Amino acid sequence: MPTAPVAAGTLIAGYAVAAGSGLRPLGGVVLLIGGAWCVRVWLRRDGPRRASILAGAGVAAFIGSHLLAHAIGAWPSVLLVSAAMAAAAWTLSDAPRFTVARYADG
Repeated sequence: MPTAPVAAGTLIAGYAVAAGSGLRPLGGVVLLIGGAWCVRVWLRRDGPRRASILAGAGVAAFIGSHLLAHAIGAWPSVLLVSAAMAAAAWTLSDAPRFTVARYADG
């Protein structure tokens, strides 16, 4: 299963829950659940080094969205860092699996 949409969706959903509910910790719970699922897949599929790199990218995206929000607004910031996170997850974890599987099947 590809992790890119889950990684990006987790950032978007976490912000939506925090903004919609007014409870930032609740948004954090969403981030932790989605992030933990992705890290679990990355650990099993790619090993601890790559999982750490991708987890660090997720944390950087979270922090970056807060910094960038001051300049471009909250939602544009969240969408931009989510796209970057999806690209990182796809490039570093998902794409090699799907490329090999596609060519192996025929």
